[in-house]
Amino acid sequence: MKNKNTLKVRGKNINFDENGLACLGDIWKAAGFSKNQKPNDWLRLRSTANFVDAVCEKVTGKSRNWTKSEIKSVLCVKRGSGTFADVRLALAYAEYLNPKLAIEVKEVFLRYRGSDPTLADEVLQKASAEANEWVAKRAMGRAIRSEYTDQLDRRGVKTGFQYGNCTNATYQGLFGSTAKQLKQAKGLAKNDNLRDKMSMSEIAFVAAAEALSVERMTDEDSLGYSECRQATLRASTSIRDAIESDRKNRQKRFTR
Repeated sequence: MKNKNTLKVRGKNINFDENGLACLGDIWKAAGFSKNQKPNDWLRLRSTANFVDAVCEKVTGKSRNWTKSEIKSVLCVKRGSGTFADVRLALAYAEYLNPKLAIEVKEVFLRYRGSDPTLADEVLQKASAEANEWVAKRAMGRAIRSEYTDQLDRRGVKTGFQYGNCTNATYQGLFGSTAKQLKQAKGLAKNDNLRDKMSMSEIAFVAAAEALSVERMTDEDSLGYSECRQATLRASTSIRDAIESDRKNRQKRFTR
């Protein structure tokens, strides 16, 4: 799951590159290594060339004279990695290999595009413990974060600066540091996602602090940036105090 751009069909991974192009070689493997139907065999067909032209026109809005960059946005051969193609081409290739395979690929892709949570669960059941932990962190953080930011928006927090300072209030209350300082302590670059690099415990603490912040803002009817930031700081400080109190109590028991 470190490679988030992967779907599974017939027990085989269908990988996507950073631009969302599907690996045709993976589809060929899912079909059972069909002889004389490799991606290169399919691409040599005149009907395929016409289809590629149609997709290029659809993507670029131009009927001809596509640049190399525009063509690569639809069909790209990567040395050592294989041939990657627009999803529409990938589905056409799957149908060329096997109509039943095409239906399976379409169904999986539609579930993916429709954000079907059961698809993710099916993948995670076969994934490693590390992958499940990574997804758990992302899901928990994203769910609580969305509720928290929605609450800020409803209460008059509007600018990116204000959102950033409210977020920093969470970090300062919990860890005594801003996001920038935490990134520096973890050796992260400026544009790295801090929460992706947090431990499960840290993410849980942040989620608890933001959830409590939402409750506090609601109970106190906080309005505007200043009141929301103060409510966040008090909530996150309360979570930190509870954590530290529990740790001290455990240390006392172990040292008796």
